[in-house]
Amino acid sequence: MGICHGKPIETQQSQRETNNPSEFPSDHPTPTKPPKASSKFPFYSPSPLPNWFKNSPSSNSNPSSVSSTPLRIFKRPFPPPSPAKHIRALLARRHGSVKPNEAAIPEGSECEVGLDKSFGFAKQFSAHYELSDEVGRGHFGYTCSAKGKKGAFKGVDVAVKVIPKAKMTTAIAIEDVRREVKILRALTGHKNLVQFYEAYEDDANVYIVMELCKGGELLDRILSRGGKYSEEDARVVMIQILSVVAFCHLQGVVHRDLKPENFLFTSKDDNSSLKAIDFGLSDYVKPDERLNDIVGSAYYVAPEVLHRSYGTEADMWSIGVIAYILLCGSRPFWARTESGIFRAVLKADPSFDEAPWPSLSVDAKDFVKRLLNKDYRKRLTAAQALSHPWLVNHHDDMRIPLDMIIHKLVKAYICSSSLRKSALRALAKTLTVAQLTYLRDQYTLLGPNKSGLISMQNFKTVSTYLKLEVIVRFSNFFKALTVILAGCFEELHRCLKGFTGLRICQYG
Repeated sequence: MGICHGKPIETQQSQRETNNPSEFPSDHPTPTKPPKASSKFPFYSPSPLPNWFKNSPSSNSNPSSVSSTPLRIFKRPFPPPSPAKHIRALLARRHGSVKPNEAAIPEGSECEVGLDKSFGFAKQFSAHYELSDEVGRGHFGYTCSAKGKKGAFKGVDVAVKVIPKAKMTTAIAIEDVRREVKILRALTGHKNLVQFYEAYEDDANVYIVMELCKGGELLDRILSRGGKYSEEDARVVMIQILSVVAFCHLQGVVHRDLKPENFLFTSKDDNSSLKAIDFGLSDYVKPDERLNDIVGSAYYVAPEVLHRSYGTEADMWSIGVIAYILLCGSRPFWARTESGIFRAVLKADPSFDEAPWPSLSVDAKDFVKRLLNKDYRKRLTAAQALSHPWLVNHHDDMRIPLDMIIHKLVKAYICSSSLRKSALRALAKTLTVAQLTYLRDQYTLLGPNKSGLISMQNFKTVSTYLKLEVIVRFSNFFKALTVILAGCFEELHRCLKGFTGLRICQYG
């Protein structure tokens, strides 16, 4: 540490003057009272230069007898700052609910005057649908059941999400609504995603017409079963959740608010399908992009979201929390306050020692642990989770979807040196059967030719078939380069597994 050359010299001189008997007679009271020794916190801060301070506690065996240097007692450390405060401020600023005396400095276009609340959606909503009872309410709007009056949906029961324009007090809030409709249009078609029909608007509200799910929330179904599911029933739920999330991630969409309340059953039947809803906080994310705005629900928020640097892996953490609740009936992270929940998410580890975890299968516990890994780089992707031994033999009617991480690993493998490639090939020999199965499925999805070769055209063909825009962003990197991934299964073992070897080498 550096030494302050001004202050110690003055202190040295004052110490010498204090020790001079001519200045202070024996009957004169001492300038400072001797401090009392503390039994609770008996540690003292020694002086940095004991030779200059003759009466310092560091040079005296009995510190309580020192009268010239007061003791410094640190009773308790400063409490860490609450992560909930700035999160609430961000959400309030995002949706315009900041009080006048609590307003923060506006960012970007948040301070615009005369916001344009025209979205270009269809008009005359009341002429096409008749609203009925309210079936749900959220932070930014409410959902009602409705019945079609004319057109293709005449006599059909639908759900209508009503978003008042009066609550759109910032440019960000308006953009959120516009992006939600855009994402619903792009994603509609998956069997486990609520179907989007049309969007309307008038001077007061925006109306998003969707499929009506009458089976209730996943949370209500969990509570009706006594708070938890059996392993077999939990598998059925997790396969449906992972299927729709893998589809969203493949389209470059991160949901950012996955929780049991945002999954609805189509009917009251026990075997009814599950549908993902509420894309109001969703956003597009590029393969190598990191988002930084803090959104989501406290119990399901990922650690990297609180650190303000996250991608699609944040959804996988939320799925891990849902899986934990399904299997044991309690939350993995809990506290009485929002700040306490965030601290638990950042630092605490979920417990797998209490009942019923000891009675559950090893694969079930491993599945949840891999999803609740605080290192997002080691966390399972949705496609990898579907290939996990706990689920792999229970979805025969569904193929493993294409995983975007394959393109990242291909890119990283091409950038590697020849020495690193050789090391990755050696590491690839340590892969498990489940990892080999996952990679074989991914290799098959890319559609290699008869010689077992995969080129950039294969990636483009897959992206066109799946209506992806994400893979096209890699075209500048790949250019016309042909990537020979495999000529046979041994070649797949050497090259394609090398990509997963890169993941093991970097983060294992």
